[in-house]
Amino acid sequence: MKGVILAGGTGTRLAPLTRVTNKHLLPVFDRPMIYYPLGCVRNLGIDEVVIVTGGDHLNTYKRLLGDGSEHGLRAIHYAVQDGAGGIAQALALAEPFVGKDDICVILGDNIIERNVRHAADAFREQGGGAKVILHEVPDPHRFGVARLEMNGSGHKIVDIIEKPKDPPSNYAVIGIYFYDSDVFDICRTLKPSHRGELEITDVNRAYLERGRLTYDFLDGWWADAGTPDALLRTGLRVSESGANKVD
Repeated sequence: MKGVILAGGTGTRLAPLTRVTNKHLLPVFDRPMIYYPLGCVRNLGIDEVVIVTGGDHLNTYKRLLGDGSEHGLRAIHYAVQDGAGGIAQALALAEPFVGKDDICVILGDNIIERNVRHAADAFREQGGGAKVILHEVPDPHRFGVARLEMNGSGHKIVDIIEKPKDPPSNYAVIGIYFYDSDVFDICRTLKPSHRGELEITDVNRAYLERGRLTYDFLDGWWADAGTPDALLRTGLRVSESGANKVD
């Protein structure tokens, strides 16, 4: 399995901080934000990572991360996303480095308290398809939200709705996903949403329609550090409890 960290975008919600740097290079407590997804993939035993970012910040990432050995990685590759074409567009840029391997995709501003090894192990055992991770939140209208229904063995996902006005549950799909290599074929079939972007929710729904999407629940807290308030709160949480320490 290879890691794909999506660290592009314009970071408009964090302006003016992001006028001169990439959002994922901003500090979260004592480390740059990008260190947290790197720690997350290392905790899964992944040692080869693709970072997708904007071309203006590529050299800064290379100066910061070097060859990856400081972070226990065998290799770091880079792909450049021009503009803000959406998460799925950014993911598609990783294909030349991934080939036919399974991948763990992490949004660079998503930070978790612990790890997702249990989900990674379950995905490896399921033999392809996709797996998403759910977490209960107080404000589900801000995220992609899972509609769950009971079946014979428990709950199953029957739909995922992006930023719903009337959320069907409080379970958000967090920014950590597991996919087989079919994900790149799916990305090629997507059409832009009303925002003009290729949405990761549409990728997950494509797997759902194929009957190849499973889910797990996150253990511990999760933060999307994409706004000034969230960046501050996440830094305080990390200072109190730590996050993504490689163990």
